[in-house]
Amino acid sequence: MASEGSVLLLDKPLGWTSFDVVKKLRWAVADKKAGHAGTLDPLASGLLIICTGKKTKEISQFQEMEKEYTGTFLLGKTTPSYDAETEVTEEKDTSYIKPEMVEEVCKGFLGHQEQIPPAYSAAMVNGKRAYSLSRKGKEVILEPRSIIIYEFDTDCSTLPFIQFRVVCSKGTYIRSLVHDIGQKLGCGAYLTELRRTRIGKYKVEDAKTPLLMLEELKAHAGLS
Repeated sequence: MASEGSVLLLDKPLGWTSFDVVKKLRWAVADKKAGHAGTLDPLASGLLIICTGKKTKEISQFQEMEKEYTGTFLLGKTTPSYDAETEVTEEKDTSYIKPEMVEEVCKGFLGHQEQIPPAYSAAMVNGKRAYSLSRKGKEVILEPRSIIIYEFDTDCSTLPFIQFRVVCSKGTYIRSLVHDIGQKLGCGAYLTELRRTRIGKYKVEDAKTPLLMLEELKAHAGLS
């Protein structure tokens, strides 16, 4: 494994950063060379692809693949980070919101579009991560990026909470998508739950937890 490398499918738990997973796995592979193929926020769970050894040369190929996510967002409230990382700063009435309104707005986001990443994101601004500047109270200006939303299904049976499934291109920020939906509806919204379920043909059902993966790697290396 040290010479050829491996492609590992991990089910990242809530609260872990993508780098947390990589760092722990580096101690279990012989050549210590490992990297992830696409960041997953600490407040999101789900599929994370880790490449080790020579397989790290294939990381860009995985990053290009389409992604599938499921999750929940809440209408009527907004946060600076567009998710639960920061406190709610604005609340608006949602009594006028009907399921058909939500469905129509969400369908309007299908296809190609320009999306601005969240200020609390790993996007680079003058050589620094946007989130590091935002957490220091500094203004962050990010340029829009071209993305594609291929599929967007919603369940509005528990308004003002909306359950969803999205299939999208690389570089898509689901938090920004949710924020933009809230703006279109006129009530605001933020992401409360997110799970990445697929990257290309790779599914989270076939992934293992980091702890289980570590045990298997250690056993394979004769370290247990």
